[in-house]
Amino acid sequence: MDMYRQQIMDHFKSPRNFGKLPDANINFTDHNPFCGDEITIHAKIKEEQIEEVKFEGKGCAISQASASMLTEIAKGKTFEEVRSIKSEQIKELLGVDLGPVRIKCALLGLKALQKGIIEFLLRKNSGV
Repeated sequence: MDMYRQQIMDHFKSPRNFGKLPDANINFTDHNPFCGDEITIHAKIKEEQIEEVKFEGKGCAISQASASMLTEIAKGKTFEEVRSIKSEQIKELLGVDLGPVRIKCALLGLKALQKGIIEFLLRKNSGV
């Protein structure tokens, strides 16, 4: 369990893929109204695949670490693969038990990425 806590703190203190992404096709912000955590996902898309992904955000160690971990696993995945990522996979990455409010924090990055993909596809299909 301590190993997982160390991993969470490592991703929190030294987040992977943190920052803006110039020329991103997806820029989607989501927040957790219960605690105020916020994540913005930036992604470059090529042929319905995530070519590059970064995030910005503020909040607790769980939300920021899970967003960092998510960017590592989402890069190179197809939209379908990202849509199939479930909460259990995020919990497994974090390796700690989470209550109802904390699970919302942990899933914030995933929700933002999945909603960003939907928004991207809607824009693409409407010709905007």
